[in-house]
Formats: sequence, C-alpha cells, structure tokens
Amino acid sequence: MPLSANDYEATSWEDLQRLLFQDTWDARIGRFRSPFVYRGGRSRHFQLETSLQRLGGEYHQLEHHLLRNFRKYARDTPSPVPTQAASTWDWLALAQHHGLPTRLLDWTYSPYVALHFATDDLDAYHEDGIIWALNYVKAAEHLPQRLRQALRQEGSNVFTSELLLPVSSSLRELEELQAEPYVLFLEPPSLDARIVHQYALFSLMSTAQSVLHDWLADRPELYFRIIIPARLKWEIRDKLDQANITERVLLPGLGGLSRWLHRHYSPRSNGRSFLDDNEMR
Repeated sequence: MPLSANDYEATSWEDLQRLLFQDTWDARIGRFRSPFVYRGGRSRHFQLETSLQRLGGEYHQLEHHLLRNFRKYARDTPSPVPTQAASTWDWLALAQHHGLPTRLLDWTYSPYVALHFATDDLDAYHEDGIIWALNYVKAAEHLPQRLRQALRQEGSNVFTSELLLPVSSSLRELEELQAEPYVLFLEPPSLDARIVHQYALFSLMSTAQSVLHDWLADRPELYFRIIIPARLKWEIRDKLDQANITERVLLPGLGGLSRWLHRHYSPRSNGRSFLDDNEMR
C-alpha cells in the first residue's frame, strides 16, 4: 500500500503519540476531546471490509438469512439483551459480538486499544501494522437529514439502538433513507465486559455492498492512517503491556488471560525469551 497524503509513518514511540492524538483539541470547550474513532490492523494492507463482505460471492443476498437464522436459533440461549424485545440493531450487535458475518465493523474510541490489536499477533511482527482514524463527527454530516436531526435532538454524534429505532427499524429502511451510501456509528449495549473494556462501537454502512475504505477514498477529509513499522512493534507491545493494555484486560475471562500469558512469555523472533531477562513472575 503506497503512502498517500492521509498516511503517516511513525518513526518512534514518541512520534506515535503525537500522531495518535493529533487534531484532538476542541477549542469550543477548551478540552482534548477526540472526534476520531480508531481501528487497528496487524498488517498495513488491512482494509475496511466487513466479515459479511469477506464471505465473497453473493454475500449481500445472504445477510437477511444469516440474521434471520441467528435470531431463530439464539432465542433459547442466555443473552444480556432480552431477545423478545430486541430490535434489529440489538440483534446485529449481538450477532457481530459472537462472530456472525455482518455488515458491522468494530471500532474503538481508544487509540491504545486500536494499537493493541495492531500489535497482538506475534506472527505478524515481520510486517508493518496500521491504525485507521475516522472522524465520526464529520462523517455524521453525510447522514440523511432524518438521521442528522435525530442526532441533533439527542445532542449526540453516534447512535444507540434506542435512538436509531424510531427513525429506522430495519436494514431496508436504513437503505431507503438516502440513495447515496453513508456510514453511521452505533454504540452497542453493554453485552459483556469486553464491549465495555474495549470502549467499543460499530460502523454500519447503509448498504451491504458499500465498502467503507472505498467510501472514505472519496472523502479524504474524514480519515487518516498511521503506519506502524515492523521494527517498532516490540517496543510498542512492551509499553502497552506496561500500561496494562493487554488481553487480560480487553478480553476478560480465562481465554483472555491465557492469550496474554502465551504472548507475554513467547520468545522474540531472535530466540531471546522473557525468561532470559529474569522476568518470570
């Protein structure tokens, strides 16, 4: 992926901090309040395709069937969302959270959480990583008028399922609001501690076929990307661990604990182990 005017390559940990927090000063309130959401990728070639799009073939024709069957068979399983009263948006969030292919993409308000997911795979340390930063405040200006009005009345820049439901109750209605594709951001209910700890939200394109990185390519004022050179990944990873940005925290439970310990005690690519530095604890 060649560098463009929207791409920055971090040269050091200190330079990375500058890039991650650029343009976050809000002069209206005199505070640092970022208008960006972030998504980390282990490879610089990481794009913004949804899990539904990665199915390939006539994936857009399968979306309805995937969600319909998920709703049918999930009703008898324990869920933090009351399934009898759940909206389409609750079901979509629940399905995405549990791995069903959907048109949703995971984002976070935290640049460090995004940085974690750009550096959590030791098998990808031979290649550059990437952070996408998307201005969700400016992106809301491209919403249909009814959706913009709902946000203004709520004093918000992103939707919850309760806020979106009165305006649009289905994916079809969402598409019919505007012929031109658009993206909205949806904060999921607190399905479990993972959602909360990752400071998570979803992007949602108005059509299943719309690809977010293609949509952004025509609107370069809405995003930037940070390239994470492979040579910096070990330093970044060690400093994130010291700051407690780890699987143990972001993926609560025994699975996340095991993933953290497995990575923490894995040797570096040159064969040097944490144990060699007397770091066993």
